[in-house]
Amino acid sequence: MTTTFTDPGERAKAFGVYGAIAGSGAAIGLLLGGFLTELLSWRWTMYVNVLIAVPAAIAAARLLVNMRPAQRPRIDVPGVVVATSGLFALVYGFASAEMDGWGAPLTIALLGFGGLAVAAFILIERRVQAPLLPLHVVGDRNRGASFLAVAVAGVAMFSMFLFLTYYLQQGLGFSPIECGLAYLPMVAAIMVTATSSSAKLLPRTGPRPLIPTGMGLAALGLAYLTGIEVDSSYVSAILPALIVMGVGFGLIMAPSFATATHGVAPSDAGVASAMVNTSQQIGGSLGVALLSTVFAGAVSGYTAAAGTPAALAQAEAAVSGYTAAFWWASGILVAGAIVTALLFRPKPETASEQDPAGAAMLELG
Repeated sequence: MTTTFTDPGERAKAFGVYGAIAGSGAAIGLLLGGFLTELLSWRWTMYVNVLIAVPAAIAAARLLVNMRPAQRPRIDVPGVVVATSGLFALVYGFASAEMDGWGAPLTIALLGFGGLAVAAFILIERRVQAPLLPLHVVGDRNRGASFLAVAVAGVAMFSMFLFLTYYLQQGLGFSPIECGLAYLPMVAAIMVTATSSSAKLLPRTGPRPLIPTGMGLAALGLAYLTGIEVDSSYVSAILPALIVMGVGFGLIMAPSFATATHGVAPSDAGVASAMVNTSQQIGGSLGVALLSTVFAGAVSGYTAAAGTPAALAQAEAAVSGYTAAFWWASGILVAGAIVTALLFRPKPETASEQDPAGAAMLELG
């Protein structure tokens, strides 16, 4: 998309659509998964990917323009091994903390190795001839802040879907289809906000007012969800939060995707766009692992202190775990809003900063 849409206006619209799809895809997946699970079998949530991937692959083969580099780049094997093993250790370490506690030797070893691997990866990328992630791509303030914003949004979004789905189905008794339908207001809010913010607001204001504001709104929605109880109403306790979070995530996703790939040299366009998607997956993986540990700890603590009947105590303990996870996710978003507000440049990028190739053509003209 970065190399195909060279006109700034068209590029903004394209990234708005892309951000809307990326931000709402998980909710649409929940709706489709609900229908497949309830009407066919949960196994069809796996089979359906083949039905989506095959037509997409055929379309890609017919429509995408293949641009092969003049020289085949080398594969950064040390960077791949260190980055992959480090991220695995971090995710597994958070999962281990859920089962064995933060002081368990395995948890400490995994998290320690993960931290050292991240530091080693940075050192490797500074020295290797063909780095997996050229550090100058991340070193740009706007681009680095965009990667961070997508990762933080991934933490909040993936975790919210997980725990709120548990609450809707196990707490309020929603069927899989009803649970999927419950997310549609958020999908609508994401799609409207993402397309309008990227196409109309981002060129005028730049990312600094939009993305931190989106994080603040998403944090407000998650904080609102902490008010749920065992027998809460969807309309009053959940629907307002979903709409506010939809607006917030719409302000985060599309402007972040667009900003992360602006001003990138054509040779780095693939790396920059890949890093956007990787940031979202890393944030989601680490967020779910971490907040699952928070959830388990809150449930265990409530159960140990409960003096209510067993059935009611179990339901209340689950709600206690959900609200703890929502509070943590909200706090992470607030921290992300503060950091990105400091990192983003205060003014919108000029046309030349957004598209060096276009600026060169203007100079030649």
